[in-house]
Amino acid sequence: MLTRNARFSLRKSARRITKGVIHVQASFNNTIITVTDPQGRVVFWSSAGTCGFKSSRKASPYAGQRTAVDAIRTVGLQRAEVMAKGAGSGRDAALRAIAKSGVRLSCIRDVTPMPHNGCRPPKKRRL
Repeated sequence: MLTRNARFSLRKSARRITKGVIHVQASFNNTIITVTDPQGRVVFWSSAGTCGFKSSRKASPYAGQRTAVDAIRTVGLQRAEVMAKGAGSGRDAALRAIAKSGVRLSCIRDVTPMPHNGCRPPKKRRL
């Protein structure tokens, strides 16, 4: 059984790939960056929580930026596609950090799910 410290040392020695897909998931509470190879297998992931941010600071733009830099530096990407999902404040900062990091981006795609008048909204509150 692995101890907690051994898990993190294993995790930081992630596979190094040159081409992949960066998934940015920015919610109102956290920002999660997942790096996959072109087939979709997860190589490395990082979140604002694992970068040391707590509570409401996880949703800040600075936390999104630090999370993106941490994920890219660990994997060592050269060319990538970016899939951005969600409406959180860390999304734009993460995209800017990815663009500045020296990775050649082939496309930036917004994959935020949009309802086509899907579920019925909850009843109005009566006070």
